Amino acid sequence: MEEDADGLLLPHNDALVIFLNVLDLKIKRVLVDPGSSTNIIQWRVLEQAKLTGSIVATTKLLAGFNLARVTTREKILLPTNVEGVTKPIVFEVVEGDMGYNIILGRPWLDEMKVVPSPYH
Repeated sequence: MEEDADGLLLPHNDALVIFLNVLDLKIKRVLVDPGSSTNIIQWRVLEQAKLTGSIVATTKLLAGFNLARVTTREKILLPTNVEGVTKPIVFEVVEGDMGYNIILGRPWLDEMKVVPSPYH
């Protein structure tokens, strides 16, 4: 609603950062990035959730906006829940700090049938 924008400087161009329910865990610092071609989760998040046993070995080369390359060696299928809608989602697992616990890309947006809008 209009009053939800009170205190925001418009145009509102901030990143869309949400929380996401994965299994029974509420994961904070989740970036919704419609420019990302994959869903990404940090290794340390899986360690903290004790989910490292569910990882499948695989290799994928990812390139960031600064052309830095990251090679993933694992992927994992995790059920995600947003507003009562639960879907199993494939995540590429990365090591190191990327600033967010999870990055949700176009595969998640398509599966959930959502259109991201930071304004709303």
